[in-house]
Amino acid sequence: MQTHLSPEYADTPDGRAAEAILRRCVHCGFCTATCPTYQLLGDELDGPRGRIYLIKQVLEGQAPTRRTQLHLDRCLTCRNCESTCPSGVEYGHLVDIGRRIVEEKVPREPGDNALRWALKEGLSAPLFGPAMKLGQALRPLLPKALRAKVPAARDAGRWPAREHPRKVLLLAGCVQPSMAPNINTATARVLDAAGIQTIVAPEAGCCGAVKFHLNDQAGGLAQMRANIDAWWPWIENGAVEAIVMNASGCGVTVREYGHHLQRDPVYAAKARRVSELTRDLSELLPQLVPALRGRVRPAAGLLAFHPPCSLQHGMKLRGGVEQHLGELGFQVRVANAESHLCCGSAGTYSVLQPKLATELRDRKLGHLGELRPQAIISANMGCITHLQSGTATPVRHWVEVLDAALAPA
Repeated sequence: MQTHLSPEYADTPDGRAAEAILRRCVHCGFCTATCPTYQLLGDELDGPRGRIYLIKQVLEGQAPTRRTQLHLDRCLTCRNCESTCPSGVEYGHLVDIGRRIVEEKVPREPGDNALRWALKEGLSAPLFGPAMKLGQALRPLLPKALRAKVPAARDAGRWPAREHPRKVLLLAGCVQPSMAPNINTATARVLDAAGIQTIVAPEAGCCGAVKFHLNDQAGGLAQMRANIDAWWPWIENGAVEAIVMNASGCGVTVREYGHHLQRDPVYAAKARRVSELTRDLSELLPQLVPALRGRVRPAAGLLAFHPPCSLQHGMKLRGGVEQHLGELGFQVRVANAESHLCCGSAGTYSVLQPKLATELRDRKLGHLGELRPQAIISANMGCITHLQSGTATPVRHWVEVLDAALAPA
């Protein structure tokens, strides 16, 4: 796709990066066929190809409008389009550039601004934990829409005390310790059973995705740098073999620290190293299976696996969870239809675009429900909470199910 950048962007890093991405687009439309919002709305401008043209027009000097902004807002950033693009167009990076530019040029309504500010500042704030505990205590009294965002309180269980020569860092996450603390402790217990010690650097916080994707890219980059600083002493002395993510939404972001900070003279090299060390928890399963075989007693019944978009399209990891859990005796299947499509959670999307998010959730649950599962499993906190809000079937992280099936050593 040929483009002629306006003088405003021709000599900027973002302009040059966007132009390089646009050159790869051949306008074939394969991406449109797998875009969740296009499937729902049937509007070319609510598919990747249409959004690419909107961004191209802005870069060529056309003034964006609120309508431009709306079509970019409706994108889930699920990156399904990247999995189906024969030309390797890095749509996720392009839409980051386009959204930032449009955000600078198109004012938002005060209410929209207030909600976005509350999300980007509140989700990673120290007060989020106490607020979530209060919400869980009052959960039966909350309005239905708010109750859906507040999971029932659960006991996290114990953190293993043993030390092992093999060590990994774990990003605890910004909301996960408050909303579903058992995911982190279950991760630590499963790794401990396989002879791997889990370390959490207390100074590490939000991965940066929330702020970055709400167009506070400077704030998101600052959080990325803070995490690198928190992890670097462990990395520099070779004390850890990996940085493990048990939330694939965080994983895809941390794996791209090297991209996001490539022009930072202080952090570029460190960010590349962090990206190289980042592993989704499922990538450790080939090592865990031999160590855990014979110790796992799976409960009867089928598990329906929802692979998050951030796992299968962002991190390009497919098939590992169901394959390796199957080797340990679990019955795991993905939905017979549309297992590649987003569930509608997409970080803060379910709050900012509730109608579309609910339609995608119900569509996803319909396909998963056809399997008649004992439980639904996934690999991302946002997906788990969003899916659980629409079904009575338990929705858990796959590591919680594995942890629960482990017999004592």
